[in-house]
Amino acid sequence: MLTNAEIKHISSLKNKKERAESKEFVVESEKLVAEAIASGFTIKMICYTGKVLPQIQTHHSAVEVDEKTMERISLLSSPSPALAVVAFQIFSYENVINTLAQKSDSLCLALDGVRDPGNLGTIIRLADWFGIDAVFASPGTVDVYNPKVVQATVGAIFRKKVIYCNLEDVILKFSEAGAAVYGTFLEGKDIYKADVKKHALVVMGSESDGISSSLQKIITDKLFIPPYPRDYSACESLNVAVATSIICFAFRKN
Repeated sequence: MLTNAEIKHISSLKNKKERAESKEFVVESEKLVAEAIASGFTIKMICYTGKVLPQIQTHHSAVEVDEKTMERISLLSSPSPALAVVAFQIFSYENVINTLAQKSDSLCLALDGVRDPGNLGTIIRLADWFGIDAVFASPGTVDVYNPKVVQATVGAIFRKKVIYCNLEDVILKFSEAGAAVYGTFLEGKDIYKADVKKHALVVMGSESDGISSSLQKIITDKLFIPPYPRDYSACESLNVAVATSIICFAFRKN
């Protein structure tokens, strides 16, 4: 049984400020909770209702609650039978950035102001699928621990590092290490014909504003995803998650 203080705390984790202060976030669904347990992340508490997977029910932090309580603590419109409070993973961002910049075959993404939670979650899932080494994100990018982002990753959040940092610094470090820095532009080279490098950082801009002007100046290689047929102009642009999937496929194909 949960105390009122525990119920209040779990419910408060829908807010970015509360997550940042407690360094905790919430995952919901049997699948995600099971992945959290297996991931090595620190589980602070598990709440479940009814019959759930054995590893959830027998976890040392597991508490059985009734459906009414689950509705109170769930951050979803339709509560699932399992919920976990998970601690942030703490690591040295500088070490990760420096290591990947120097790694001769590292492929990383840099997200500049991606604000839609569903898009960020999908991109993290894509990064997991395509073996992207890390995802760097500007401060203007939506919080990776936003409940909608977490759910959209379908567990990939436990396998891929998302690092919030100054993207200009990251781009310069990769460039200095000999990596190519790519960005998507209307005047870029056709992605299907481009001879892309293995050691690369790919910058993806926001849904509405694209890549910021300060970053455009230091991107070394411009890419373009053409429509079909080439002169088709009715569709203005691609969703950033869709564009990222095409970019990742093109890099791995080559």
